[in-house]
Amino acid sequence: MPDLFSPFTLKGVTLRNRIAMSPMTMYRAEDGRMGDYHVMLLGSRAAGGFGLVFPEQIAITPDGRTGTSCAGIWDDAQIEGLARVTAIIRDMGAVPAIQLGHTGRKGSETKPWEGKLQLPPDHPEGWQVRAPSAIPYGGRYTYPVQELTVAEIHDLHRAYAEAARRALAAGFEWLEMHFAHGYLGASFFSPIANRRTDRYGGSVENRLRFHREALDAVRAAWPERLPLTMRLGSDDFNEQGVRFDDAVWAVGELKAHGLDLADLSLGMNTDVVSDLPFNEAGFMVERAARVRREVGIPVGVSWNLGIPAVADRVIREELVDLVFLGRPALANPHWPVWAARELAQDDPFALLPEDWAWWLRNRPGAEGSQGWPAVVGQRTEQDSRGMDGR
Repeated sequence: MPDLFSPFTLKGVTLRNRIAMSPMTMYRAEDGRMGDYHVMLLGSRAAGGFGLVFPEQIAITPDGRTGTSCAGIWDDAQIEGLARVTAIIRDMGAVPAIQLGHTGRKGSETKPWEGKLQLPPDHPEGWQVRAPSAIPYGGRYTYPVQELTVAEIHDLHRAYAEAARRALAAGFEWLEMHFAHGYLGASFFSPIANRRTDRYGGSVENRLRFHREALDAVRAAWPERLPLTMRLGSDDFNEQGVRFDDAVWAVGELKAHGLDLADLSLGMNTDVVSDLPFNEAGFMVERAARVRREVGIPVGVSWNLGIPAVADRVIREELVDLVFLGRPALANPHWPVWAARELAQDDPFALLPEDWAWWLRNRPGAEGSQGWPAVVGQRTEQDSRGMDGR
């Protein structure tokens, strides 16, 4: 029976444990290029014991960014910064992963702490956003949307393939395509955002065509020995949008096109939602487990899995294969070591580089003097039950 700290092998890549650092936009890139900040952030999480480490979503085109300070991979000049990131991640014992994406109609934004407002196309730091249909998202996304032509869709597929080529040159060993959270791929799949009448719209088969063709383009450029995965917007929580049954079918279709693992998340194609379970622990786990059973594909999931006992339980019960952590990874760069101590692993410090681990094992000092909180163990029975203990 696997647990949170069991190795996980997918294709020709083996992770030291089942803990992944989720992609999170940091707004620190310059002209799409990563720098010292990203080396620090991602290297420290790799050193802290994460098995799989992602930078933020990396834009395949300039208009695929959230804002002008987001990272990109549309130019060979951006490879150098990405290669620095992959080198430190690998040196610290983790596997470097990349998430390729395009924000679609949710791009051209200011930073969250500056209001997270959409900028007009004529603003010096804004641009014309594009999507499957000329339908603004609504809310704070108010500016007109340009409907993509078929030729532009094909250009985007080529951009995905070129991005995959650059990702390989930069040293990434795991590639995920971001088709969730209201971004471009998610909007193609959702009837809320996609009102096209050509072969890319209408039926659910047509609305998945963008995904299939993008996946095919990347699969042709990305080595078979390396994992190719997708974060899929699996539910809009709106009767007019994507429903989870659609997502189960879609993952089966994408598996036939070379998908190696499904990372199940939310559609987020509208703010008009009902019964959104944001405050529930591990609320995507049971959904992902259904995909795992019915499609026969490995799955990963995020959302409210930062309690070690909950994360461990969903792996032990073989509901999911990987746990993706976002905010917990920001809050605690050594979350895996902390979790290993909480879960009474024999040697939690084995997750650290040996030159750190030796001192922590052999120079314990006075009780509590190392800076680690006292071990609580499995915490409460409610916590160890995970989703039932929300």
